[in-house]
Amino acid sequence: MALKGNLRDFTITQILNLINLARKTGTLVVEGPGGVAQVVFREGKLAYAQIGEEDNSLAAVLHRSKKINPAQYRILKERANQVSDKELGLVLINAGYITQQEVINALQQYFSSVVRRLFTWAEGIFHFDNDAQPPPDRISVKVSLENLIIEGSRQLREWAQLQEEIPSLDMALKFADRPGTNLKNIQLSVEEWRVVSYIHPKNSMRQIAQTTKMNDLEIRRVVYSLLQAGLVEIIRPAAPAAQPPVALPMVNKTTQKSLVQRLINRIRTL
Repeated sequence: MALKGNLRDFTITQILNLINLARKTGTLVVEGPGGVAQVVFREGKLAYAQIGEEDNSLAAVLHRSKKINPAQYRILKERANQVSDKELGLVLINAGYITQQEVINALQQYFSSVVRRLFTWAEGIFHFDNDAQPPPDRISVKVSLENLIIEGSRQLREWAQLQEEIPSLDMALKFADRPGTNLKNIQLSVEEWRVVSYIHPKNSMRQIAQTTKMNDLEIRRVVYSLLQAGLVEIIRPAAPAAQPPVALPMVNKTTQKSLVQRLINRIRTL
């Protein structure tokens, strides 16, 4: 029986569980809101993953995992047109720049991160191709699915809770009139600062998510955290925005302290 269907009826976690139990070999193709993902399995283990047009070459993966610096990445990208990932990996290992285990770990982490992103896809269609394999020039790995399945199940429960707390992303945010936290001791994550910089009655949460390149789960996590801290309130948008979201200055480490004070002052004036 062919493995295919709709993500509204069959979640990614359920699909992974079936692949794991049946020890299936082949490629899961998922067409969803983030593009087309291809996830390859060998005997029920994750071997390779590609999402959309994202660069998943060895050089790009090593750069993302900070195993090579930007200058080394540029050099490797130039050589990538002449050699395969397998050949490049051997060159780096033999030259002593990196170990074989570091290459495997970086690829395992990246391919697992692709699968984690699929957990946020609630819409889309999928099918399993028993014959499709990863590109022959790419390096495949072996990752057990058990931990990913557990993580996906936990994320589904979190998703249900967040949807209950924040049912619509078409609503806007405003700073709370009476903040429920000590603003002098406020410590926000990088993601929370990115969202805070776009809080405005004319900006819907969906617009903020698109502008900050967050998916539905990520924006709900951040907004829920700000709600729990008593910093923001959910309101109806002041008016449909015809332009890109209005933003405060973006945050970096050197300006964060002054922005904290500006945020405090802004909240106090509301």
